[in-house]
Amino acid sequence: MSDLLSLEEAQTRLLALAPQMPLVSSDGSDPLVRYLAKDLEARRTQPPADLSAMDGYAISGGGPWQRVGESRAGAPFAGSLEPGQCTRISTGAHMPRGADRVLIQENAEISGDCVALAPGESLPPAQRHVRKRGFDFTTGQTVLNQGAMLGPAQRALAIAAGHDSVLHRRTPRVHILDSGDELSPVADACGPDQIPASNGPMIGGLLRPYIGEAQRLGPVADDMDALASALARADGDILITSGGASVGDHDLVQAALREWGADIDFWRVAIKPGKPLMVATRKPDHGKQVILGLPGNPVSSFVTAFLFALPLVRATVGDPSPLPRSANHIASEALPATGKRREFLRAVTDGVQVRLAASQDSSALMALAQANCLIDRPPFSDPVSAGETVPVYNLQSG
Repeated sequence: MSDLLSLEEAQTRLLALAPQMPLVSSDGSDPLVRYLAKDLEARRTQPPADLSAMDGYAISGGGPWQRVGESRAGAPFAGSLEPGQCTRISTGAHMPRGADRVLIQENAEISGDCVALAPGESLPPAQRHVRKRGFDFTTGQTVLNQGAMLGPAQRALAIAAGHDSVLHRRTPRVHILDSGDELSPVADACGPDQIPASNGPMIGGLLRPYIGEAQRLGPVADDMDALASALARADGDILITSGGASVGDHDLVQAALREWGADIDFWRVAIKPGKPLMVATRKPDHGKQVILGLPGNPVSSFVTAFLFALPLVRATVGDPSPLPRSANHIASEALPATGKRREFLRAVTDGVQVRLAASQDSSALMALAQANCLIDRPPFSDPVSAGETVPVYNLQSG
Protein backbone atom coordinates (compact mmCIF):
# COMPACT_ATOMS: atom_id res chain seq x y z
CA MET A 1 0.00 0.00 0.00
CA SER A 2 3.04 2.29 0.27
CA ASP A 3 2.76 3.33 -3.37
CA LEU A 4 -0.77 4.66 -2.91
CA LEU A 5 -1.16 8.44 -2.61
CA SER A 6 -3.29 10.01 0.08
CA LEU A 7 -6.40 11.85 -1.05
CA GLU A 8 -4.90 15.25 -0.22
CA GLU A 9 -1.63 14.55 -2.04
CA ALA A 10 -3.46 13.27 -5.12
CA GLN A 11 -5.80 16.28 -5.19
CA THR A 12 -2.90 18.69 -4.77
CA ARG A 13 -0.94 17.10 -7.59
CA LEU A 14 -3.97 17.10 -9.87
CA LEU A 15 -4.87 20.74 -9.22
CA ALA A 16 -1.26 21.78 -9.85
CA LEU A 17 -1.75 20.48 -13.39
CA ALA A 18 -5.03 22.34 -14.01
CA PRO A 19 -4.80 24.22 -17.33
CA GLN A 20 -5.05 28.00 -17.15
CA MET A 21 -7.92 29.04 -19.38
CA PRO A 22 -7.67 32.41 -21.18
CA LEU A 23 -9.74 35.36 -20.01
CA VAL A 24 -13.01 36.15 -21.75
CA SER A 25 -15.91 38.45 -20.93
CA SER A 26 -19.64 37.82 -20.91
CA ASP A 27 -22.81 39.45 -19.67
CA GLY A 28 -25.22 38.16 -17.06
CA SER A 29 -27.11 35.95 -19.50
CA ASP A 30 -24.42 33.26 -19.37
CA PRO A 31 -26.02 30.30 -17.53
CA LEU A 32 -22.78 28.57 -16.50
CA VAL A 33 -21.12 28.97 -13.11
CA ARG A 34 -18.42 31.62 -13.48
CA TYR A 35 -15.75 33.04 -11.19
CA LEU A 36 -14.55 36.62 -11.44
CA ALA A 37 -11.05 36.77 -12.94
CA LYS A 38 -10.10 40.22 -11.58
CA ASP A 39 -11.22 42.53 -8.79
CA LEU A 40 -14.22 44.57 -9.93
CA GLU A 41 -14.31 48.30 -9.12
CA ALA A 42 -17.48 50.37 -9.20
CA ARG A 43 -17.77 52.81 -12.09
CA ARG A 44 -20.59 54.66 -10.40
CA THR A 45 -21.96 55.48 -6.95
CA GLN A 46 -24.99 53.63 -5.57
CA PRO A 47 -27.33 55.20 -4.72
CA PRO A 48 -26.35 58.20 -6.85
CA ALA A 49 -28.20 60.60 -4.54
CA ASP A 50 -30.05 60.63 -1.23
CA LEU A 51 -33.18 58.55 -1.81
CA SER A 52 -36.37 57.90 0.08
CA ALA A 53 -36.69 54.45 1.62
CA MET A 54 -40.46 54.74 2.03
CA ASP A 55 -43.59 56.15 0.42
CA GLY A 56 -44.69 59.37 2.12
CA TYR A 57 -43.61 63.00 2.25
CA ALA A 58 -40.17 64.58 2.09
CA ILE A 59 -40.37 67.34 4.70
CA SER A 60 -38.38 70.41 5.67
CA GLY A 61 -38.59 71.82 9.20
CA GLY A 62 -41.43 71.31 11.66
CA GLY A 63 -45.01 70.79 10.57
CA PRO A 64 -47.55 71.35 9.36
CA TRP A 65 -46.19 71.45 5.80
CA GLN A 66 -47.45 72.78 2.52
CA ARG A 67 -47.16 70.27 -0.31
CA VAL A 68 -45.44 71.97 -3.27
CA GLY A 69 -44.80 69.07 -5.64
CA GLU A 70 -43.81 65.46 -6.02
CA SER A 71 -40.62 63.43 -6.34
CA ARG A 72 -40.97 60.10 -8.11
CA ALA A 73 -38.37 57.45 -8.98
CA GLY A 74 -36.89 58.65 -12.24
CA ALA A 75 -38.58 62.06 -12.01
CA PRO A 76 -37.12 64.09 -9.11
CA PHE A 77 -38.57 67.33 -7.79
CA ALA A 78 -36.73 70.14 -9.53
CA GLY A 79 -36.91 72.82 -6.85
CA SER A 80 -35.69 73.26 -3.30
CA LEU A 81 -37.82 73.05 -0.15
CA GLU A 82 -38.09 75.82 2.41
CA PRO A 83 -38.94 75.09 6.07
CA GLY A 84 -42.62 74.25 6.32
CA GLN A 85 -42.75 72.75 2.82
CA CYS A 86 -42.90 69.13 1.62
CA THR A 87 -43.28 67.02 -1.47
CA ARG A 88 -45.04 63.76 -2.06
CA ILE A 89 -42.30 61.15 -2.43
CA SER A 90 -42.16 57.48 -3.45
CA THR A 91 -39.72 54.77 -2.49
CA GLY A 92 -36.49 55.16 -4.44
CA ALA A 93 -37.13 58.78 -5.42
CA HIS A 94 -34.54 61.54 -4.96
CA MET A 95 -34.83 63.56 -1.78
CA PRO A 96 -35.49 67.21 -2.72
CA ARG A 97 -32.93 69.83 -1.77
CA GLY A 98 -33.80 71.19 1.65
CA ALA A 99 -35.54 67.98 2.84
CA ASP A 100 -33.81 65.93 5.51
CA ARG A 101 -36.32 63.25 6.49
CA VAL A 102 -39.40 61.36 5.30
CA LEU A 103 -42.76 61.31 7.02
CA ILE A 104 -44.29 57.99 6.04
CA GLN A 105 -47.79 58.22 4.64
CA GLU A 106 -49.29 56.14 7.48
CA ASN A 107 -48.18 58.85 9.95
CA ALA A 108 -49.48 61.80 7.93
CA GLU A 109 -52.82 63.59 8.03
CA ILE A 110 -53.78 65.23 4.72
CA SER A 111 -56.11 68.16 4.13
CA GLY A 112 -55.84 69.47 0.58
CA ASP A 113 -52.23 70.63 0.13
CA CYS A 114 -51.62 70.69 3.86
CA VAL A 115 -49.74 67.81 5.46
CA ALA A 116 -49.59 67.41 9.22
CA LEU A 117 -48.66 64.77 11.73
CA ALA A 118 -51.42 62.30 12.38
CA PRO A 119 -52.79 62.44 15.96
CA GLY A 120 -50.38 60.82 18.39
CA GLU A 121 -47.41 60.89 15.97
CA SER A 122 -44.18 62.81 16.54
CA LEU A 123 -41.73 64.42 14.13
CA PRO A 124 -39.38 61.76 12.73
CA PRO A 125 -35.68 62.31 13.53
CA ALA A 126 -33.36 63.74 10.90
CA GLN A 127 -32.47 61.33 8.06
CA ARG A 128 -35.23 58.89 9.04
CA HIS A 129 -36.21 56.74 6.04
CA VAL A 130 -33.41 58.23 3.88
CA ARG A 131 -30.92 56.13 1.95
CA LYS A 132 -27.81 58.26 1.86
CA ARG A 133 -25.86 58.75 -1.35
CA GLY A 134 -23.19 56.03 -1.72
CA PHE A 135 -24.27 53.95 1.27
CA ASP A 136 -24.10 50.79 -0.89
CA PHE A 137 -20.88 51.57 -2.79
CA THR A 138 -18.99 54.50 -4.30
CA THR A 139 -17.05 55.03 -7.51
CA GLY A 140 -13.68 53.27 -7.39
CA GLN A 141 -14.64 50.94 -4.55
CA THR A 142 -13.92 47.22 -5.02
CA VAL A 143 -17.34 45.61 -5.01
CA LEU A 144 -16.32 42.04 -5.93
CA ASN A 145 -12.99 40.31 -5.40
CA GLN A 146 -11.19 38.05 -7.81
CA GLY A 147 -12.52 34.52 -7.48
CA ALA A 148 -16.03 35.55 -6.45
CA MET A 149 -18.64 33.17 -7.83
CA LEU A 150 -20.90 35.12 -10.17
CA GLY A 151 -24.32 34.08 -8.99
CA PRO A 152 -27.47 36.12 -9.67
CA ALA A 153 -26.80 38.59 -6.83
CA GLN A 154 -23.16 39.12 -7.87
CA ARG A 155 -24.16 39.64 -11.51
CA ALA A 156 -26.75 42.20 -10.40
CA LEU A 157 -24.11 43.98 -8.31
CA ALA A 158 -21.70 44.07 -11.28
CA ILE A 159 -24.36 45.65 -13.48
CA ALA A 160 -25.35 48.15 -10.77
CA ALA A 161 -21.66 49.07 -10.46
CA GLY A 162 -21.58 49.96 -14.16
CA HIS A 163 -20.31 46.75 -15.79
CA ASP A 164 -22.36 45.27 -18.61
CA SER A 165 -19.88 42.39 -18.82
CA VAL A 166 -17.26 40.83 -16.55
CA LEU A 167 -14.00 38.94 -17.04
CA HIS A 168 -13.83 35.22 -16.27
CA ARG A 169 -11.97 32.14 -17.47
CA ARG A 170 -13.01 30.43 -20.68
CA THR A 171 -14.86 27.16 -20.25
CA PRO A 172 -12.51 24.19 -20.74
CA ARG A 173 -13.27 21.76 -23.55
CA VAL A 174 -13.90 18.43 -21.88
CA HIS A 175 -14.08 15.00 -23.51
CA ILE A 176 -15.41 11.93 -21.71
CA LEU A 177 -14.39 8.46 -22.85
CA ASP A 178 -15.97 5.41 -21.23
CA SER A 179 -14.57 2.04 -22.25
CA GLY A 180 -15.50 -1.60 -21.91
CA ASP A 181 -16.61 -4.47 -24.15
CA GLU A 182 -19.73 -4.84 -22.03
CA LEU A 183 -21.03 -1.31 -22.59
CA SER A 184 -24.00 -0.62 -24.85
CA PRO A 185 -24.57 2.91 -26.17
CA VAL A 186 -28.34 2.29 -26.21
CA ALA A 187 -29.98 1.65 -22.84
CA ASP A 188 -33.02 -0.22 -24.16
CA ALA A 189 -31.13 -2.40 -26.62
CA CYS A 190 -28.64 -4.27 -24.43
CA GLY A 191 -27.68 -7.80 -25.27
CA PRO A 192 -27.56 -10.44 -22.53
CA ASP A 193 -23.84 -9.82 -22.05
CA GLN A 194 -24.09 -6.01 -22.02
CA ILE A 195 -24.95 -3.17 -19.65
CA PRO A 196 -25.96 0.40 -20.58
CA ALA A 197 -23.10 2.91 -20.70
CA SER A 198 -24.18 5.20 -17.87
CA ASN A 199 -20.88 6.59 -16.58
CA GLY A 200 -20.37 9.10 -19.39
CA PRO A 201 -23.74 10.84 -18.93
CA MET A 202 -23.31 10.69 -15.13
CA ILE A 203 -19.91 12.40 -15.20
CA GLY A 204 -21.08 14.90 -17.80
CA GLY A 205 -24.10 15.77 -15.67
CA LEU A 206 -21.90 16.38 -12.63
CA LEU A 207 -19.74 18.84 -14.59
CA ARG A 208 -22.50 20.48 -16.66
CA PRO A 209 -23.06 23.54 -14.41
CA TYR A 210 -19.44 24.57 -15.06
CA ILE A 211 -18.75 23.50 -18.64
CA GLY A 212 -22.08 22.99 -20.37
CA GLU A 213 -22.10 19.84 -22.48
CA ALA A 214 -19.00 17.65 -22.49
CA GLN A 215 -18.22 15.77 -25.70
CA ARG A 216 -18.59 12.01 -25.34
CA LEU A 217 -16.16 9.74 -27.15
CA GLY A 218 -17.61 6.42 -26.03
CA PRO A 219 -18.47 3.86 -25.20
CA VAL A 220 -15.37 2.29 -26.72
CA ALA A 221 -14.49 -1.41 -26.80
CA ASP A 222 -11.46 -2.82 -24.99
CA ASP A 223 -9.39 -2.70 -28.14
CA MET A 224 -6.20 -0.72 -28.80
CA ASP A 225 -7.26 0.36 -32.29
CA ALA A 226 -10.67 1.49 -31.07
CA LEU A 227 -9.12 3.40 -28.18
CA ALA A 228 -6.56 5.02 -30.48
CA SER A 229 -9.32 6.13 -32.84
CA ALA A 230 -11.29 7.67 -29.97
CA LEU A 231 -8.24 9.38 -28.48
CA ALA A 232 -7.41 10.92 -31.86
CA ARG A 233 -10.63 12.95 -31.49
CA ALA A 234 -9.81 14.12 -27.95
CA ASP A 235 -8.37 17.53 -28.75
CA GLY A 236 -9.80 19.41 -25.75
CA ASP A 237 -8.29 20.72 -22.55
CA ILE A 238 -9.40 17.86 -20.28
CA LEU A 239 -9.98 14.20 -21.06
CA ILE A 240 -11.82 12.06 -18.52
CA THR A 241 -11.79 8.30 -19.02
CA SER A 242 -13.92 5.79 -17.18
CA GLY A 243 -12.89 2.15 -16.99
CA GLY A 244 -9.87 0.27 -18.27
CA ALA A 245 -7.33 2.15 -16.16
CA SER A 246 -6.29 -0.79 -13.96
CA VAL A 247 -3.84 -3.57 -14.86
CA GLY A 248 -6.10 -6.46 -15.86
CA ASP A 249 -5.69 -8.28 -19.16
CA HIS A 250 -8.39 -6.11 -20.75
CA ASP A 251 -7.50 -2.81 -19.06
CA LEU A 252 -5.87 -1.06 -22.00
CA VAL A 253 -6.42 2.64 -21.29
CA GLN A 254 -3.00 3.29 -19.76
CA ALA A 255 -1.22 1.61 -22.65
CA ALA A 256 -3.36 3.47 -25.19
CA LEU A 257 -2.65 6.77 -23.48
CA ARG A 258 1.09 6.16 -23.52
CA GLU A 259 0.99 5.33 -27.24
CA TRP A 260 -0.99 8.55 -27.73
CA GLY A 261 1.87 10.50 -26.13
CA ALA A 262 0.58 10.93 -22.58
CA ASP A 263 2.80 10.83 -19.51
CA ILE A 264 1.35 9.15 -16.41
CA ASP A 265 1.76 11.47 -13.43
CA PHE A 266 0.35 9.12 -10.80
CA TRP A 267 -1.87 6.10 -10.45
CA ARG A 268 -3.73 4.63 -7.44
CA VAL A 269 -5.03 6.57 -4.45
CA ALA A 270 -5.67 5.24 -0.95
CA ILE A 271 -9.46 5.72 -1.04
CA LYS A 272 -12.44 3.38 -1.15
CA PRO A 273 -14.13 3.31 -3.58
CA GLY A 274 -11.82 4.58 -6.30
CA LYS A 275 -8.32 3.20 -5.71
CA PRO A 276 -7.39 2.77 -9.43
CA LEU A 277 -7.50 6.49 -10.20
CA MET A 278 -4.99 7.80 -12.75
CA VAL A 279 -3.75 11.26 -13.73
CA ALA A 280 -1.72 11.96 -16.85
CA THR A 281 -0.76 14.89 -19.07
CA ARG A 282 -0.12 15.35 -22.77
CA LYS A 283 1.35 18.21 -24.79
CA PRO A 284 -0.40 18.45 -28.15
CA ASP A 285 0.25 21.29 -30.59
CA HIS A 286 -2.43 23.55 -29.08
CA GLY A 287 -1.19 23.41 -25.47
CA LYS A 288 -1.50 21.04 -22.52
CA GLN A 289 -4.10 18.39 -21.86
CA VAL A 290 -4.90 16.92 -18.47
CA ILE A 291 -6.16 13.33 -18.43
CA LEU A 292 -8.09 11.95 -15.49
CA GLY A 293 -8.69 8.20 -15.50
CA LEU A 294 -11.61 7.11 -13.31
CA PRO A 295 -12.59 3.56 -12.33
CA GLY A 296 -15.29 1.82 -14.32
CA ASN A 297 -17.60 0.75 -11.50
CA PRO A 298 -20.40 3.35 -11.45
CA VAL A 299 -20.15 4.31 -7.77
CA SER A 300 -16.36 4.43 -7.90
CA SER A 301 -16.59 6.55 -11.02
CA PHE A 302 -19.05 8.95 -9.38
CA VAL A 303 -17.13 9.30 -6.11
CA THR A 304 -13.82 9.95 -7.87
CA ALA A 305 -15.48 12.37 -10.29
CA PHE A 306 -16.84 14.25 -7.27
CA LEU A 307 -13.47 14.29 -5.50
CA PHE A 308 -11.24 14.90 -8.54
CA ALA A 309 -13.02 15.79 -11.82
CA LEU A 310 -15.25 18.41 -10.25
CA PRO A 311 -12.39 20.19 -8.41
CA LEU A 312 -10.26 20.05 -11.56
CA VAL A 313 -12.95 21.77 -13.62
CA ARG A 314 -13.63 24.30 -10.88
CA ALA A 315 -9.93 25.18 -10.68
CA THR A 316 -9.79 25.53 -14.44
CA VAL A 317 -12.63 28.06 -14.51
CA GLY A 318 -11.13 30.11 -11.67
CA ASP A 319 -12.64 28.82 -8.42
CA PRO A 320 -10.10 29.79 -5.71
CA SER A 321 -11.38 26.99 -3.42
CA PRO A 322 -12.25 24.17 -5.81
CA LEU A 323 -12.22 21.24 -3.39
CA PRO A 324 -15.52 20.07 -1.87
CA ARG A 325 -16.15 21.16 1.69
CA SER A 326 -17.48 18.95 4.46
CA ALA A 327 -19.70 19.68 7.47
CA ASN A 328 -20.24 17.65 10.63
CA HIS A 329 -23.51 15.73 10.92
CA ILE A 330 -24.75 13.38 13.63
CA ALA A 331 -24.53 9.67 12.81
CA SER A 332 -27.94 8.08 13.41
CA GLU A 333 -26.41 4.60 13.46
CA ALA A 334 -23.13 2.95 14.38
CA LEU A 335 -20.35 2.87 11.77
CA PRO A 336 -17.61 0.22 11.71
CA ALA A 337 -13.88 0.82 12.00
CA THR A 338 -11.97 1.44 8.77
CA GLY A 339 -8.90 -0.16 7.26
CA LYS A 340 -5.92 1.16 5.34
CA ARG A 341 -7.89 3.26 2.87
CA ARG A 342 -9.99 6.36 3.44
CA GLU A 343 -13.63 5.44 2.88
CA PHE A 344 -16.45 7.49 1.39
CA LEU A 345 -19.77 5.96 2.37
CA ARG A 346 -22.91 6.74 0.42
CA ALA A 347 -25.45 8.14 2.85
CA VAL A 348 -28.65 10.12 3.34
CA THR A 349 -28.85 13.24 5.51
CA ASP A 350 -31.70 15.49 6.58
CA GLY A 351 -29.23 18.29 7.23
CA VAL A 352 -28.64 17.27 10.84
CA GLN A 353 -28.50 13.48 11.09
CA VAL A 354 -26.99 11.08 8.57
CA ARG A 355 -27.57 7.39 7.90
CA LEU A 356 -26.01 4.93 5.48
CA ALA A 357 -27.57 4.21 2.11
CA ALA A 358 -28.95 0.72 1.51
CA SER A 359 -25.77 -0.62 -0.13
CA GLN A 360 -22.08 0.28 -0.22
CA ASP A 361 -21.28 -1.94 -3.21
CA SER A 362 -19.35 -0.04 -5.89
CA SER A 363 -21.82 -1.10 -8.58
CA ALA A 364 -25.04 -0.22 -6.69
CA LEU A 365 -26.54 2.64 -8.68
CA MET A 366 -29.89 2.59 -6.89
CA ALA A 367 -28.23 3.23 -3.54
CA LEU A 368 -26.09 5.95 -5.13
CA ALA A 369 -29.16 7.63 -6.60
CA GLN A 370 -30.87 7.57 -3.20
CA ALA A 371 -27.82 9.05 -1.44
CA ASN A 372 -27.43 12.80 -1.07
CA CYS A 373 -24.08 12.85 0.72
CA LEU A 374 -20.83 11.00 1.40
CA ILE A 375 -19.60 10.20 4.91
CA ASP A 376 -15.84 10.72 5.11
CA ARG A 377 -14.13 7.98 7.16
CA PRO A 378 -10.35 8.42 7.57
CA PRO A 379 -8.09 5.36 7.41
CA PHE A 380 -7.65 3.33 10.61
CA SER A 381 -10.64 5.07 12.22
CA ASP A 382 -12.24 3.65 15.34
CA PRO A 383 -15.90 2.63 15.19
CA VAL A 384 -18.43 5.44 15.46
CA SER A 385 -21.38 5.16 17.82
CA ALA A 386 -24.83 6.52 17.04
CA GLY A 387 -24.96 10.14 18.19
CA GLU A 388 -21.33 10.96 17.36
CA THR A 389 -20.53 13.49 14.63
CA VAL A 390 -18.93 12.59 11.30
CA PRO A 391 -17.76 14.76 8.40
CA VAL A 392 -20.17 14.72 5.47
CA TYR A 393 -19.91 15.98 1.88
CA ASN A 394 -23.19 17.25 0.47
CA LEU A 395 -23.63 15.87 -3.05
CA GLN A 396 -26.13 18.57 -4.04
CA SER A 397 -23.85 21.53 -3.37
CA GLY A 398 -20.50 19.85 -4.04
